[in-house]
Amino acid sequence: QVQLVESGGGLVQPGGSLTLSCAAAGFTSVSYTLGWYRQAPGKGRELVAKISHRDGETFYADSVKNRFTISRDDGKNMLYLQMRRLNADDTGVYYCNRPNSFIGWGQGTQVTVSS
Repeated sequence: QVQLVESGGGLVQPGGSLTLSCAAAGFTSVSYTLGWYRQAPGKGRELVAKISHRDGETFYADSVKNRFTISRDDGKNMLYLQMRRLNADDTGVYYCNRPNSFIGWGQGTQVTVSS
């Protein structure tokens, strides 16, 4: 079964850090550009970052640039998102997917930034 499973979310204080993980199953991640999305309370889902499978080129939304780092380990079929200097606007449910060939959304992982 083709699926993506997110993990690593939690409650963190403003200014803190968190690293999310995404496990790919049922397909070989090395063949796909992968991305992280988030959905803040009451808002639509937005692309946060993505990383190309061809050359590792990355893209970041302006709101997370210089704070978040996306990386991948295709040997393990894994995608990561290292998040630093978190603030309340980063609160939401984080999902991973394939930006150029979407599959069904997973359950996501909740990130809450609060003191």
